[in-house]
Amino acid sequence: MINYPDILHNIQLEINKVSERGQVARYIPELSKIDPHKFGMHIIDANRNEFSVGDSEEAFSIQSISKVLSLSQAIGLIGEELWTRVDVEPSGDPFNHLSLLEQENGIPRNPLINAGAIVVADILVSKLKNPKEDFLTYIQDISGDKSINFDADVAASEKETGFRNYAAANLLKSYGNLHNDVDTVLDFYFHQCSLALNCKQLTKLFFVFMNRGKCLQNNTYLTTSQVKRINALMLTCGFYDEAGEFAFEVGLPGKSGVGGGIVALLPNNYCVATWSPGLNKKGNSKLGMLALEMLTTATKQSIF
Repeated sequence: MINYPDILHNIQLEINKVSERGQVARYIPELSKIDPHKFGMHIIDANRNEFSVGDSEEAFSIQSISKVLSLSQAIGLIGEELWTRVDVEPSGDPFNHLSLLEQENGIPRNPLINAGAIVVADILVSKLKNPKEDFLTYIQDISGDKSINFDADVAASEKETGFRNYAAANLLKSYGNLHNDVDTVLDFYFHQCSLALNCKQLTKLFFVFMNRGKCLQNNTYLTTSQVKRINALMLTCGFYDEAGEFAFEVGLPGKSGVGGGIVALLPNNYCVATWSPGLNKKGNSKLGMLALEMLTTATKQSIF
């Protein structure tokens, strides 16, 4: 039996000793206001036991973590057809680079970089009657939590400063890989990224990827094959151009966001989320990555 309370307590003690905590994201004005000293961590295991430390119930902007959720909903709607519009290879580039998109004729490398997530957003705009409302309902239903919502201030802040995303969307449009109006798709995308959740809520939401497609309420949202593919993409593409380092140090499928959140999972065992707003040079939470490396080292549990 793994003693998660002691392990989390020891991780928090070590985290508190670290003086260099990274830099809070500043290119989205609302995110630059977050206190860099925040740290939270929450685990839910396969038996639904929960353990936490720190600021685990303080909501933050999940940003790119939302790309896994939009991908999940899109796969549920159109299945394998999705892969005709977006590839499944690691990009090796930062999340917002556009050079590969032009070289590869408007087909994004994977759905977890910005260009790929914008294509997924376009699919949802096409398939959902009320895209933003229906996506939010999807998130609330999987997590069993009706309190989850968009952060309107963050969405507005992203819209005002999202010049690279506008460039990516227009480039996709020029190659015929964006079927809806650019502004409509990006409005959905900015709201998707503005979802505000805490670590506890994130683990309950991502329980579905740890539990073979079944959520905490035992409703099935994905096939085991679809879960396998999503988890594989999180492992190989979930941390921008630092996915290899995360696999090497932590050894779990996961996804980060520039709001400082990271969610990761060990299939059939547990789901864990961390939040520390300070980012490293690759755009991933500096202390979140450290905490997760300490977790898999202490538990001796990873996919490898």
